[in-house]
Amino acid sequence: MIDNLHEQIKIWFAEDIGDGDHTSLSCIPATAMGKSQLIIKEKGVLAGVEIAKEIFKAFDPELKIEVFINDGAEVNPGDIVFVVEGKILSLLQTERLMLNIMQRMSGVATVTRKYVKQLEGLKTRVLDTRKTTPGLRLLEKEAVHIGGGVNHRIGLYDMILLKDNHVDFAGGIDKAILSAQNYLKEKGKSLKIEIEVRSFDEIEQVLKLGGVDRIMLDNFSVENTKKAVELIAGRFETESSGGITFDTLRAYAECGVDYISVGALTHSVKSLDMSFKAVK
Repeated sequence: MIDNLHEQIKIWFAEDIGDGDHTSLSCIPATAMGKSQLIIKEKGVLAGVEIAKEIFKAFDPELKIEVFINDGAEVNPGDIVFVVEGKILSLLQTERLMLNIMQRMSGVATVTRKYVKQLEGLKTRVLDTRKTTPGLRLLEKEAVHIGGGVNHRIGLYDMILLKDNHVDFAGGIDKAILSAQNYLKEKGKSLKIEIEVRSFDEIEQVLKLGGVDRIMLDNFSVENTKKAVELIAGRFETESSGGITFDTLRAYAECGVDYISVGALTHSVKSLDMSFKAVK
């Protein structure tokens, strides 16, 4: 969960409410009490309940929340996730922020679960990427986790990933790896090193030099991925990336790679439909 979640929630509310929810203030008495329930309108995987609880608590600590379905559960239209009771003004002003977060996170978790199920019976795990919504990365990565996927690096700071541009600018595979190793030693940091390769020649260079934790096979065909995994022979972790779709996912996994990174888990997800309605 986001370390500074409460500060982030303040920013989200400031963006939405501004100098006041004049619609609600104009027609709802300040002391009026009521209940609202979160209703699922589309089949999927639920995510964001814990974040929703923090949103309600941050806005109005007196709101009472009764949760019936928790994060990670598979839900269907008509399911009631939770009921919130308290000031109606608070229910109305928290509604959209809570829904935006939960719909987005549930959409990510739903797609992730679909990919994870596609790999049932195989050792390969599905990874997310940095192709996330600015400001929502940690929530989206939490949703991937809830959906059964694995988080790749969170950002540029928690892993060294030498991609094609890094290799080319550094002057080649060997120079990129050696520079990364020296950097970590000088800075006293302990970070995993992953390197992207584009050909069998580059794989051979990595195998000869060593000093990395994982090799990313970039835009390899299924046939070449199988050959690459056999060549690497378990000496390093392997990851397939680039141009892999849901339809080709299992074929790549059957090659024996440890991970497959899928940008589609976060960059083009449809939010899961749900609504927050008054309980009459």
